[in-house]
Amino acid sequence: MEQKNKIIVNFTPTGMLPGKADSLYVPISPVDIIAEVREACDLGITMVHLHAREDGEPAYSKEIYGEIIGGIREFSKELIICVSTSGRVFSEIEKRGEVLDLQGELKPDMASLTLSSLNFNKQASLNDPETINRLLAKMNKNNIKPELEAFDPGMLNYAKYLIKKGFLKPPYYFNLILGNIACAQANLLHLGLMLNDLPENSYCSVGGIGDAQLKMNSVAIAIGLGVRTGLEDNLWYDKDRTRLAKNLELLQRIHRIINENEKTVMKPEELRLILDLKRDAE
Repeated sequence: MEQKNKIIVNFTPTGMLPGKADSLYVPISPVDIIAEVREACDLGITMVHLHAREDGEPAYSKEIYGEIIGGIREFSKELIICVSTSGRVFSEIEKRGEVLDLQGELKPDMASLTLSSLNFNKQASLNDPETINRLLAKMNKNNIKPELEAFDPGMLNYAKYLIKKGFLKPPYYFNLILGNIACAQANLLHLGLMLNDLPENSYCSVGGIGDAQLKMNSVAIAIGLGVRTGLEDNLWYDKDRTRLAKNLELLQRIHRIINENEKTVMKPEELRLILDLKRDAE
């Protein structure tokens, strides 16, 4: 579980919902998303968690995802690319799983899999057992590793159920996301409980919603875990919300914290080896 001195940096540049009305700094077109991922790669990240956008709105089509992935692959062959199968806007399994049909250079390395339904501030993300199992089956069929998203300890228990059934294969990668209003809160007790409940042979990145992002990222780095960071989870640079953040600023701050803890950013190729992520051409 512990990555010690090599820190996974999972970059989340866009998310499904933030738009220009929320912050002018949110990239909401394939061209802008690609450009921000390139900036992030130049600075140093391990992986990217992508949401597709079309005309600024959430999108699911494999063509748009393919445009973004293709653009990223032009400057980075090794970056681990994860796509979203979120149910926050699109509930139909066919829409959520369309991106999993991409092949060759455009095929994602990983895809998000939220392990239960949950409520956000103003809407629900619906992930019933049939949906989870069908999406996971398609990931397994297409050799796309699930990025397991857990917002509370119950979701980790469901992951253990999927492991027991043989649907999940080690090693496992989790995003532990704390601070959502209806889930585990961003404090040491909740984080410790979730870390304690991780299955054996697991790797993880820790994220926080809103002003919990910096706190959870800082704790994770200090104890040698990965971080999930970017405008998807947090639009503000400071907890008093006096200044909107840019993705590059959030990443630069993470680099400073990593350096001050005498650690380094894990390279994509290093995590590829750990998670046994082989590209189709290999």
